[in-house]
Amino acid sequence: MPLAGFTARAAGGRVVAALRKQAGDADAVDRFHERTAERYAELLGHSKGVLMKAGQMVSMVDATAVGFGELSPYQRALTRLQGDAPPMDARLAREVVEAELGCTIGEVFTGFSDEPMAAASIGQVHRATLADGRDVVVKVQYPGVAEAIRDDLANTELLTTFVRFMNSTVPGSMPDLRRASQELTERISEELDYRHEAANITAFAELYRDHPFIRIPDVVPEGSADRVLTMTYLDGLGWSDALTADQDLKNCWAEVISRMLTGSYRHANLFHADPHPGNYRFGPDGTVGFVDFGCVKVFSELRRWQVVRTARAVVEGRKDDLFDVMAESGFFPDGSTLSPDDVHEWYSTLMYELLRPQPVTYSQEAAERTVRSMIDVRATDHPVRRMSVPPDFVFLSRLNLSMNAIFTALGATFHARASLDDMDGVIGPVSDLGKQHVAWVRRRGLPFGMDRR
Repeated sequence: MPLAGFTARAAGGRVVAALRKQAGDADAVDRFHERTAERYAELLGHSKGVLMKAGQMVSMVDATAVGFGELSPYQRALTRLQGDAPPMDARLAREVVEAELGCTIGEVFTGFSDEPMAAASIGQVHRATLADGRDVVVKVQYPGVAEAIRDDLANTELLTTFVRFMNSTVPGSMPDLRRASQELTERISEELDYRHEAANITAFAELYRDHPFIRIPDVVPEGSADRVLTMTYLDGLGWSDALTADQDLKNCWAEVISRMLTGSYRHANLFHADPHPGNYRFGPDGTVGFVDFGCVKVFSELRRWQVVRTARAVVEGRKDDLFDVMAESGFFPDGSTLSPDDVHEWYSTLMYELLRPQPVTYSQEAAERTVRSMIDVRATDHPVRRMSVPPDFVFLSRLNLSMNAIFTALGATFHARASLDDMDGVIGPVSDLGKQHVAWVRRRGLPFGMDRR
């Protein structure tokens, strides 16, 4: 059904062109996009799979910065997919848990809430209590979703059609996203395996053991299986409540998120590839809990080193070194006409806030600038059109887009450049959080970003 819906809209660009010619009806195009956005949100919301996950990713992009704003209604419609998927029946959820664990719910949990606290694209989450009194959350995968998603992933036309649809909604063409589709396929496949996610949680929990402000849950093995994952409950505010908090607290949370998302591959080779605000629990003491680890990459040391060297070359203004490491990483296809000046100018826009006087405030301009640096469809000579983004860097691009969107929504002000520098080990910490973080790194005997390992 979803594929048929996308195919039926393939001529969307021609429809828009015709509407633009209608004299005296300046709102015709807007109405077309509003109707189409609602239709696609409905299709994606009922798919509980690949298309819904793709829709969630699109919803995190600041659509006002793409093209001439035509994607804005799609963003508004798709935002509903971030946490409002239709839940499964309570009795069915209990059946899945008992079938997976091979015992009754009462043998593992003294309390189990039938009302899910969240429902997403692959599964839903329930509150529960263990016999030892610990509060936990239980992720329950929708029956049949793994098979449906694997069928979707085997259908290479599906994600391609989604990309074509996105192209049809704006004037011009967006960059070739085939590599992004491949990387998306791999990460979604991993998200289906809750044992794999349990291993990811354990790895991050060990990395951030005893951290002063980054909180990671513990896996409960006796409550976990292929399609059920139980972890300790992390208290805190959700995203909507966090947005109304005191500004100093929001500034603190932004720095914490930045340090976790960009520090994991500096102090280890781990990369949390799902920077979604629904995955965070915001503590009133300034801490942040991270609760979803289905989408994680493990960098090879070579790739980790290339990522860190790229960022350092940008912030230190070493244009030739930046060009060399990007060429080494596989960014430039044969015949690329990009120069070191072109690449540095483009990457400096992407990392603009790190190059500004510090501390820096993330404004709406920051989010728009980041989006346009990645996918400005109005510029036919945009540098991204002359690149071939390596698969490992696809989710790094998503990280940049999402972090800027989150920091902008928080209106955050913090020492972004100093955070990068002290985690790389090139200068001492500046902020109070930085001093705590660096002290923790040294206490744990972990490497800094520029340390080879």
